[in-house]
Amino acid sequence: MPETGAASPAMSGNALATAALRRSLLNSLRELALIPVIVVVFIYGAVFAPGFLTVDNLTNVAQYAAPLGMVVVAEALTLLIGKMDISLQAIYGLAPLVGGWLIVPVINQGLGSNLPPVVGILVCLVIGLVVGAINGVLVIKWGFNAFIFTLAMNILLHGIQTGLTNGKTVYHMPDQFLYLGGGTLLGLPVAIWVTSFTFLLVGIFLRYHRVGRAIFAIGGNLEAARAAGIKVDSIRIGVFVAAGLLAAVAGLMTAGQTVSITTDQGQGYIFDVFAAAVIGGISLDGGRGRMLGALTGVVLLKLFVNVLILMQVPSFWTDAVDGAIILIALGIARVIGTRR
Repeated sequence: MPETGAASPAMSGNALATAALRRSLLNSLRELALIPVIVVVFIYGAVFAPGFLTVDNLTNVAQYAAPLGMVVVAEALTLLIGKMDISLQAIYGLAPLVGGWLIVPVINQGLGSNLPPVVGILVCLVIGLVVGAINGVLVIKWGFNAFIFTLAMNILLHGIQTGLTNGKTVYHMPDQFLYLGGGTLLGLPVAIWVTSFTFLLVGIFLRYHRVGRAIFAIGGNLEAARAAGIKVDSIRIGVFVAAGLLAAVAGLMTAGQTVSITTDQGQGYIFDVFAAAVIGGISLDGGRGRMLGALTGVVLLKLFVNVLILMQVPSFWTDAVDGAIILIALGIARVIGTRR
């Protein structure tokens, strides 16, 4: 006879299944936690903000949210491996500025080399890749603190961004260079298509690809992931490289939307990025979060700001709103059990 009180394999299996179901439900709850809030903002905007619930306004909100969404994906990937990258906002500003500077005439604050637009685009993307690679190698291989190192990189890149054009704005760039932010496809801005596809692709990658699952494992327990044979250093460096590329693409989007690149593009952007990621359920401790949650964070922030603008609320209140939303999101995360 089995000993009294001994757990049978069937009972153990049921307990594991119950625990797995509970974790799945909590993950789903975290991903969908902002949906009711977004609905409330929609209702409030429709009632109190003139012109909010129109196709043109909502399309504009989505278009101008697209660059933020790209950088949020980049930062979310970095946070999932247990790191962070402050320099993404500087890549977002410097990469398109260098690309535009190379291809416009001197009279438009460019170099005057008359290079084709595709060269400017490629240079922009290469800058994102190179800066991401430098961040990844020095943080992962050399052991620099990610926050301090990427903060220093952010300061360095912003200094280059300002000095390259003596603080002046680059403008009158070719239409091909501006297409990603200003073009349309099937009646919608190209930026919306690109960002939507990026969220979908990265979400599927994280959920079903072995490297995507490894990213969660690395962020959850680095040493356990290493012991399991996961190439943790290569994957983490790859995440930094991908993040730099996504930030450069986002910078191109904004350049296309504003039809110019200022030396301040990207400054302070990282606060919105972190706000969207945190309220979307991306854990600052690593290993926890989904792209769907990050997307809802972006949507909520941009809708809220749009409502404030339409109601003619002074713009400086948006910072207070961002901070309040983050604090509320942290409280919600505590309640629904996101702590380890």
